[in-house]
Amino acid sequence: MSDRLRFLKSIGVKLLGGGVVGIILVGVAKGLSFPPVFQAMFFIYGMLGAAVYILLDAPALRPLSGLPALMALVAFYVIISGVYITGASLLPQYDPEDEKGKIDKLLKAKRAATEQGKAEELLARTKALSEKAEAIMQRLQALGGSAIAVAPPGADSAKPSGMPSTASADLVALGKEQWELQECYNCHKLFGQGGKKRGPEMDNIGNMMSPEQMREKILDPMSWMTEGFEKEFRKKKMPDKYKELMDEKEIMAVVAYLSTLKDPSVNTPKSVKPN
Repeated sequence: MSDRLRFLKSIGVKLLGGGVVGIILVGVAKGLSFPPVFQAMFFIYGMLGAAVYILLDAPALRPLSGLPALMALVAFYVIISGVYITGASLLPQYDPEDEKGKIDKLLKAKRAATEQGKAEELLARTKALSEKAEAIMQRLQALGGSAIAVAPPGADSAKPSGMPSTASADLVALGKEQWELQECYNCHKLFGQGGKKRGPEMDNIGNMMSPEQMREKILDPMSWMTEGFEKEFRKKKMPDKYKELMDEKEIMAVVAYLSTLKDPSVNTPKSVKPN
């Protein structure tokens, strides 16, 4: 009887010790801003440690053999499995998709603000460009023209026929803005800036291609092949998306801007019709 009382007293002491350790772990976890579920798990770990020490001090069982031993072993595994499964089912399960959803939820506001800011900036710039292009088209129509006159290579094609210098400057400025907006500098170097060797330098393109050829190249990149960039041409490095990203007025403006680039000191290669 004294051994049993001693064992029961030991159980109480160890459970109390496990509870104290669990509370300490919870306090540390809370101080480190761990979620409540982890705080609960730390407390459970403290109590499991106490249970292990209780089993170590438990009195020895009467030896079993034969069928009783087999049944006892099965019962032991059933109890342990039941405790494990029940405990696991009560705790939140790790789900990668669920964790991904939580991360997305945390970053959604910041990402949305960033994307929204970019979208608003692009919309504002597009609206301003559209208003400029519309004003230019109205002035062109008032002068009796509706498109850039196609000038021969080498001619000063920056100024459409009959267009006053102010309108021409506005059109070139609009083309320069489109150059920046469409991020053409990612592949083409201009004025010594930008470019990743996926396309030729553009400083002398006005002397190498006519406005109509430039327009055709923008709308259909496979219509003209630049010498020295045959490999990039075959790999279709220049995308064909600009016919969808820009309307006719914007393409016309880009052509007008490119037509002003006539620096013979820069080795802008010729473009030829592919075979």
